[in-house]
Amino acid sequence: MDSYPEYFNTETELEEAISRPTPELINMMETLDGNFIFLGVAGKMGVSMARMANRACEEAGVEKKIIGVSRFSSEEHQIYLEESGIETIKGDLLDQEFINSLPEVKNVVYLAGMKFGTNGNESFTWAMNSYLPGLVAEKFKNSRIVALSTGCVYPLVNVKSGGSVETDTPIPVGEYAQSCLGRERLFEYGSIKNKTEIAIIRLNYSVEMRYGVLVDLATRVNNEVSIDLSMGYATVIWQGDANAMILQSLRVCKSPAKHLNISGAETISVREVATELGKLMNKEIIFTGKEADSALLVNVSESHKVIGKPDVSLQQVIKWTANWISKEKTTLGKPTHFEVRDGKY
Repeated sequence: MDSYPEYFNTETELEEAISRPTPELINMMETLDGNFIFLGVAGKMGVSMARMANRACEEAGVEKKIIGVSRFSSEEHQIYLEESGIETIKGDLLDQEFINSLPEVKNVVYLAGMKFGTNGNESFTWAMNSYLPGLVAEKFKNSRIVALSTGCVYPLVNVKSGGSVETDTPIPVGEYAQSCLGRERLFEYGSIKNKTEIAIIRLNYSVEMRYGVLVDLATRVNNEVSIDLSMGYATVIWQGDANAMILQSLRVCKSPAKHLNISGAETISVREVATELGKLMNKEIIFTGKEADSALLVNVSESHKVIGKPDVSLQQVIKWTANWISKEKTTLGKPTHFEVRDGKY
């Protein structure tokens, strides 16, 4: 695999990196049957993931149609995808007539969802996170589906436990996490009812230079704002690796649905990562609070066994992030709120 640059100077360089297919993904495309549709493609991960799928097909020498579906509130995303060779369809996924009008496609990647703004907007959150999956599961009952979920369906666990495993009983805290479990249950129901092969991905947390736990920490370090240590630990994964692993999950879809935790292999210490960022950015660190003995952590032994391990190290992403944020380059302006312990997003 080609090496990554020492630092990213432009968003173009960053987009190339997070959409760069792995050799394993290219190999999978050589044998995987069918075209692709990405539902909710214009979100934080969808654009780069759809582009990665398209690039993997090109490098594998196979022709597959890649379709991206979204409301496309930002026309820029739609234009960018089409310029990248991806067909786009604009519409409201909560409109059942629109859902039913979508073409039959063998490989479905479900990325739609609602997180921030749940408080005060609970009904829309449940519609997006639970009602919509039921529509999708029925519409695409003859497809294989990879559905993006979240590790937030698990409870906080002891930091020495190694993290929640897929067979642990979900105990979601707060309406966002509860609605995400609703998403999983609707896909599980569709998988059993229609024998649809599905993989449900519990992701915690994807990071790149414009968004993620490390950006949250680096921004606070750069602005010399205090860092709360009460959620003192987390698991993260470089978005390019997450994209590749989620796409490769298509080959492990099954009925009843298979659940997979996806993240990096190591548990990060917020204190240690912030301290490292401070050194790289030449900033003083201000800590408040104390690390609790529990955190939202996922165990990734199963996904690393059946799909493989991430390629990019945590240390590499920390260096990239420190450089990007210290130069005050573009971010999405969407804090992850990973420090939330009461489930209120």
